[in-house]
Amino acid sequence: MFKKILIANRGEIALRIIGTCRRMGIGTVAVYSEADADALHVKEADESCFIGGAAPGNSYLRIDKLLDAAKEQGCDAIHPGYGFLSENAEFARQCSLSGKTFIGPSAEAIELMGEKDKAKSAMERAGVPVVPGYFGKEQSKQCLLKEADKIGYPLMIKAVLGGGGKGMRLAQKKEEFGNALTSVQNEAQKAFGDSRVMLECFVKQPRHIEFQVLGDQYGNIVHMFERDCSVQRRHQKIVEESPSLFLDNKIRKKMADAAVTAAKTVKYTGAGTVEFIMGEDSRFYFMEMNTRLQVEHPVTEMITGLDLVEWQLRVAAGEKLHLTQSKISQSGHAIEARIYAENPAAGFLPSTGKLHRLAFPAAGQSKQAAARGTDSLSSSSVRIDTGVEEGDLISIDYDPLMAKMIVHADTRKNAITAMRNALVQTAVIGVETNLGFLQSIFLDGDFEESQQDTLFVESRLDSLLEQENCSADWVYWVSAVYCFLEDSAQAEKNALNSLDPSSPWNMKSSWRAGGREPYRVHLRNHKGEVTEIRIAAKENSFQILNATEQISVTVSQKGNLLELNWSKGDMNGFGRQLLVLHHENQLVAVHEHGREFFRRVDPLFFEKQEENGERRLSAPMPGNVIRVLVKAGERVSRGQQLLVIEAMKMEHAIVAPADGVVEKVLFNTGDLVQNGSELIEFTQLESTEERI
Repeated sequence: MFKKILIANRGEIALRIIGTCRRMGIGTVAVYSEADADALHVKEADESCFIGGAAPGNSYLRIDKLLDAAKEQGCDAIHPGYGFLSENAEFARQCSLSGKTFIGPSAEAIELMGEKDKAKSAMERAGVPVVPGYFGKEQSKQCLLKEADKIGYPLMIKAVLGGGGKGMRLAQKKEEFGNALTSVQNEAQKAFGDSRVMLECFVKQPRHIEFQVLGDQYGNIVHMFERDCSVQRRHQKIVEESPSLFLDNKIRKKMADAAVTAAKTVKYTGAGTVEFIMGEDSRFYFMEMNTRLQVEHPVTEMITGLDLVEWQLRVAAGEKLHLTQSKISQSGHAIEARIYAENPAAGFLPSTGKLHRLAFPAAGQSKQAAARGTDSLSSSSVRIDTGVEEGDLISIDYDPLMAKMIVHADTRKNAITAMRNALVQTAVIGVETNLGFLQSIFLDGDFEESQQDTLFVESRLDSLLEQENCSADWVYWVSAVYCFLEDSAQAEKNALNSLDPSSPWNMKSSWRAGGREPYRVHLRNHKGEVTEIRIAAKENSFQILNATEQISVTVSQKGNLLELNWSKGDMNGFGRQLLVLHHENQLVAVHEHGREFFRRVDPLFFEKQEENGERRLSAPMPGNVIRVLVKAGERVSRGQQLLVIEAMKMEHAIVAPADGVVEKVLFNTGDLVQNGSELIEFTQLESTEERI
């Protein structure tokens, strides 16, 4: 077995690998860029090595720097993680040439399966069904458009060297083909160094099912069952689970056999994933093989009890698989939710900033379920894989994945409940996240009935977003009580540190001559509405004075978690739990039906309000301008692409909000823009002209 390995990656996957290596007694060396000098994976590794600038092209994608670091640190092997160079055949080849074991498949297998067109041809020859489409070498726009007409719309445009949802677009009709093709080619060139594409027929009611495979250097290959990855946004997975309720034992056996055949065809070694698309008629087709560990591998680990990273290490070290297919079994149901720094309401645009506050549930046994009296969930468990901690910066340089939350229970129903409970205990202040959106998914009735396909999010986006912002009055009341408790604690601290602890200026409740005043808290919600909550406090009991009915709230606080009961009129015993985080004047309150963001308002502080009706065509996030598609004086149509920004490895198009005229383009190709920067001066063609 290896004595020391270099981990050629960052974030949660680096930490995941470090954990297994520590258990196995293997030393670890982390690499880091300028942006990651204080990152969690650097702190946790046994040793670390600086490899360059923040941009991946100056650090994590530099084969020479990674090999130099492995040599300098005396490493036996290199683990590529996933993303970056994990599916780069040249990296695998150079590792071998430098005498370092590449913890993954051979360069030849990566090359064959990494180029989707060649992979599909190889699978066809092996008898594995593939999606009909165009996989030819001719890449001119005229040829691709002609082939698209033959296939018919809608169709998928995919990068030949793609993955992770990058380099992939759906063209619903012919008019969308040109812009979609350009975006795919540009993303593919930047992410994978190759702009070639292929075209595929779009499968109706598609479900994304993948099989985990593992092979050793002696030709032994086994599968570890399937993962259902149908819940996606922008063709990137956000929820994965196993087993899939769409597969009966007969179909499961056929897909498993096809996955093993695919792996044997390329003499696969190590951990890999064979991905299939399954249509409404239950017919399935090979899509691609990911020649690396997958983001969603914990789902498989939870249902099988196997450590995939450990098996990667053992296979790479030359050990023979002692696992036979009959010895690998499934137990219970596991679900993973990916937590991203992104804004679902703004088209899932990535979000950047500092993580001022961060709360996750404790990993291990789920105690909240038992506390609610659901004994059947007492065995459910929660696992958090993350590479960030409070105070870290989410930058534009890397993927916005912050963490993965994985739950395991005896049934799918109980796993969903465990996930809901875990999300209620999770919150972030500092960046936008998809946490509320994830809550909406797990509360959705169709998801609960396992009716999802890859269009699940797209088909109900508005309703999922609406569920995210539905707060009851009690959320305001308890958030205000939380503010009171925080203010009280600060007042007591100030009093102890003052020269006159009994001064009325150090009292925790409002004071005036002749009697006490209620404590007042002003909260502004996401709509800009300000609500005043008046509180009268007596020990841990609080009267909400401005409610329509007499409300009495009793609160017990455990860190950021508030356990409360309230009585309303003649009714008693309403129990609730609320997670509240705060930073300066920002608060987030999380409950079982969603989450609400508040800003605490000082009613005596004057704030300049934006003019009513003001609209700006501005950058939704920091990034680089990679294409300017219009010029001053040009007349454009509603929805037409005007300019394209690239950030976090993805392209984001700025489109015309209405028919109009471009008055001025304020940035050029190659310029860096900040969040909120005005990009284009635009006049709308209506009776009343408007500058945006």
